[in-house]
This record gives sequence, C-alpha cells and structure tokens, in this order.
Amino acid sequence: MIMKVLANGLEISRFGFSVGREVGKAVVRNSVRRWLREIVHKSEINPGWDIVFIARREAGETTYHQLKRTVENLLTRAKLNKRNETVNLRVN
Repeated sequence: MIMKVLANGLEISRFGFSVGREVGKAVVRNSVRRWLREIVHKSEINPGWDIVFIARREAGETTYHQLKRTVENLLTRAKLNKRNETVNLRVN
C-alpha cells in the first residue's frame, strides 16, 4: 500500500483510492476499495488533507484486518490521526 498526501487548505480531508488490475479481478478490486473506504470512514483523520491510497498486488491477497493495520500504520507514520495529537499532548 502506498499513501500520497498533500495539504488542501480546506476544513475537510478528501480521499482517493487507486486499485489497479494487478490487484486482482473486478470482484477483488471492488472488495479492496470498499474495505479502504470503510477503514478511512472509521478512522479519525485530521482535516485539511488530500490523501490517495494506491493498492499494490499484495492488497488483493490480504484480509480486512491486515489492510486496516497497514492503513492505520501509514496514517500514524504521517501523523494524520487525531489520536496522535492526544497521545503527544499526554507525553509532553
């Protein structure tokens, strides 16, 4: 999974999902896309970002929970989770 991020200057974050044919047939690609939408919808992400998730071949062979861990890890590493701010405030 690859994540591209760009500040958009808005009060909301927008998301895009790219799931190419190398991921699998249409049923698999649509499942991965639906899973990604659900994961992002349930995540608490800071506003003001355009985020594009690009699924790679391995995404078609993973489970929902593995994909969720991967996306959450990417968001955490990019410091886009709202939870990161509360954790950092407690530490300082």
